[in-house]
Order: sequence, then C-alpha cells, then structure tokens
Amino acid sequence: MMLQQFDTFVGPEVGWFALSPLLTLLGGALGLMLLGALTPPWPKGLYAFVAATTAGAAGALAMVQWDDITDNGATTLVGGALAFDTFAMFMTITISAAVLLVSLLTDEYLRDTPNDGPEIYALYLVAAIGGIVMSSANDLIVLFLGLETLSLALYVLAASNRRSSESAESGIKYFVLGGFSSAFFLYGIALVYGATGSTNITEMVTALQSAADLSTPDTLALAGIAMLLVGLGFKVAAVPFHLWAPDVYQGAPSPVTAFMASAGKAAAFAAMLRVFVIALPFYRDDWRPAIWALALLSLVVGSFLAVVQTNVKRMLAYSSISHAGFILVGVEAAAHRAGEADAGPGMPSVVLYLVLYAVLVIGSFGVVTIVSRSSRGDTTLSAFDGLAKRRPALALAFTVFLLAQAGVPFTSGFIAKFGVIQAAVEVDSYAIAVIAMVTAVVAAFIYLRIMVSMWLGDVDDDGAELAVPFSAGLAITAAVAFTLFVGVVPGWLIDAADTVTAYAR
Repeated sequence: MMLQQFDTFVGPEVGWFALSPLLTLLGGALGLMLLGALTPPWPKGLYAFVAATTAGAAGALAMVQWDDITDNGATTLVGGALAFDTFAMFMTITISAAVLLVSLLTDEYLRDTPNDGPEIYALYLVAAIGGIVMSSANDLIVLFLGLETLSLALYVLAASNRRSSESAESGIKYFVLGGFSSAFFLYGIALVYGATGSTNITEMVTALQSAADLSTPDTLALAGIAMLLVGLGFKVAAVPFHLWAPDVYQGAPSPVTAFMASAGKAAAFAAMLRVFVIALPFYRDDWRPAIWALALLSLVVGSFLAVVQTNVKRMLAYSSISHAGFILVGVEAAAHRAGEADAGPGMPSVVLYLVLYAVLVIGSFGVVTIVSRSSRGDTTLSAFDGLAKRRPALALAFTVFLLAQAGVPFTSGFIAKFGVIQAAVEVDSYAIAVIAMVTAVVAAFIYLRIMVSMWLGDVDDDGAELAVPFSAGLAITAAVAFTLFVGVVPGWLIDAADTVTAYAR
C-alpha cells in the first residue's frame, strides 16, 4: 500500500531557469567555501572578485527574467511556493547590486588581516539568497525560511571581526534580539494560519475573499497580524523596535554595516509588502494605522536622536531609522489601495526608495570604511576633520551621498523622498507627508554637521596619509555616478518601479 502511494506521488514542477539568479548565488557561495577550503590562499582580491562577479551574474539573469515576465505575465514557481513577478526581480537586482558593491568594499577592509578569506564573501551570497527568497516568497513558511537564512548570515557577519570586542558584542545583541523577533514572526504565521487555513499567500487571499463577513475581523487573524508586524518591524529597524540598530551598526565591521543597511533593509521591506499589501489586503483598515504610527515614530525619533550623536556610524544608524520611516510612509500609502486593481503609487515608491537608498548607504559606509581603516577604527566625527584637505575627491563623494540622503534636488535621494511623499499625498495622507518633510529638515542638520567637519575641520597630522584602494574607490565612484545620474535622469527607473504592482496573485 505504501509503495502504491509512493508511486503516485508527483512532485512540483521546478522552473530551473526561472530560479537561475538564486542558483547562481548558491553556486558562488558553495564554490567559495569548497574551493577556499581545498586550495591554498587565493591571490589578493580574488575572493571579492568572485563574489562580485557572482552577484553581477545573478542581477543580469534577473534582468533577463524581467523581460520574460513582461512578455508572458507573472506566475508562481515550485508548486506556488515562490512568486515569479517583476516585484521579485526588482528586489533581486537591488540585493545583487548591494552584494557587488559591498564585496568591493570588503576587499579593502579585510586585506592583510587574519579574516581575509572566502567565508565573509560566502556569507554575503547566502544572505542575499535569504533576502531574495523573502522578496519572492508566495508562502509564509518559505518567507520565514528566507528570513532565517538572511538573519543567521547577518548575525555571523556582525561578529566576524574576531579581534574586536565591539564586533562580538554587536553580533550577540543582534542574535538575541533577532531571535525574539523571529519568534514573534513565527507565532504570527501560526495565528494567521489558524484564521485562514493556509500559509500560501494565493490561498490566503482566496480564503479571505470568500469569507462570509469581513466587517467583523477574526480576532485570531488580528493577533497574527500584530505578531507579524512586530517581527518585521524589528528587521526594518522601525521605532520602537529599533534599539538594536545603533549598537549593531557601530560595532559591526563597516562593510557589513553597509550590507545590513542596504540588502537587509531592502529584503525586510519587500517581505513587509508581501505579507501585508499582497497577502492581507482585506485587513488593511486594521494594520494601516499601525504602519502610520510606526512611520511617525521612526521619522521623529530617528531624526532627533541622530542630531545628538558624535559617532558617524551611529549618526548613519539613526539616519537609517529615519529613512525607514520614509519608506513606511510609502507602505502606508500602498495600504490605502491594497487588493485593488489600481494599486496606486505606494508600492512603486517603496521599491524605488529601497534601490536608491541601498546605493546611497553603501557609498556612505564605503567612505567610513576607508577613513576608519586609516584612523585605527575611529569613526567619531573628529576622524573626518579636514578630510577635504587630505582626500578632496573622497570628501566630495561623501558630500554627494550626504546631500542625497538629505533629499537635495538633482540627487537620487530627492527622487526617493519625493516619490513616497507624493504617494502619501495622492491617497490623502497629508499629515504623515507633512511630518516627513519637517523631519527631513531636522535630519539635514546631521549631514551638514559631517560636511562642516570634512570641509572646515583642521587636519590631524597623525591622519594625513589616507589611501583609497582601487576596489573601494571603484565601488564609491559607481555609487556617486548612480546617485547623480538617477537624480538628473530618473524616468527609466521610475518606469521600472511602476511595473511591480503586476505581482503574482
């Protein structure tokens, strides 16, 4: 009898080519670990080159898949476990680009240290796999597996500098608090499953559509939504779930901080859109006020606490909390039309912000990486005094990134902030739009403070020599070029972002 049942089992069809970006990253990670263990130390820079090439290939394959989706429409893969749509491909390209740039930065940071090996780069690729699975998950269990893959890699990366007690402290803090957030998220999945009878997003939407009465929401579903929001709120570092971010950002190696603030944040917000906007649109009136409150708190707390910091990495950490508030403004705007045929500008504004901020923050932490390496790990504001006199080009690049984060016109940051505020205004969320603009003015003070230190500060004789390695310089130059180009010619990227609302249903 058992043999008969086994003979009739038919596994899900697997679209191998559709999964090629994930398989490429997996192959790169396994290749780095296996070959790195079985061969003598590779020539300097080769580990970073392999990781960057692998990420670039995954991004290129995602672009090919994008073209296929626009021709044939969105669908699902592996028995409905993964969504194959432009939203997933947009986030795949974003995360792959983050890995490419961060790998170039890490090469300079690790060179001539005991940590220079394939492990860090393999962890980048594994974390990227987890982030892409989160972005494309069509099942909450699959999304949780992606979340844990990303999180475990980030825990190890945060504590990867074995010579630094701060790195070890940041890793343990991130691990302990991240474990709590994952527990909340998993408990939320269990409660939502109890309310809908499924963890598959397509089946959940179908079940809710056929529900007899949505005017009196299921208490079990509401409790599950609250748990899910707590878990994802931690991952995006939204207030009041932000307390880990400043300490972890400061203690982790600077390239790892850049990766957490770019790829990690992008994956978490993509998961938030999948869970709330796509899977739970019928409860939008219940979870939208909570998103509004998180956006408000993140904007205010992130901006005002950044002003009193004296460490540049902590400044950028609180700045990232403020940016999370801006992105939540876009999520709140998306909530107004969640589940409708005309999804509105909310989702496009969020994904546009994510890709632009990812490049900005990597470039910013790239400059911090170079300065801290020349100042024996010092990232206080005094380490940046007179940077313009020592390395004018580096100071100019950092100025571009800071102006973009402040939302100055003709930079990508202006396009990002204008997009989410415009989306809020279009759905009549005027209050949060005004608050976002006011807090942007407050946050501009910290960027101005860093620029004053760079351009008007006195040069420290001990820090006169400041080398800019080729790979790090290449990553920073590419980030500057992208920031300015999108700021002047944003139409092509805005058009691409507008397609993400045609997601798999």
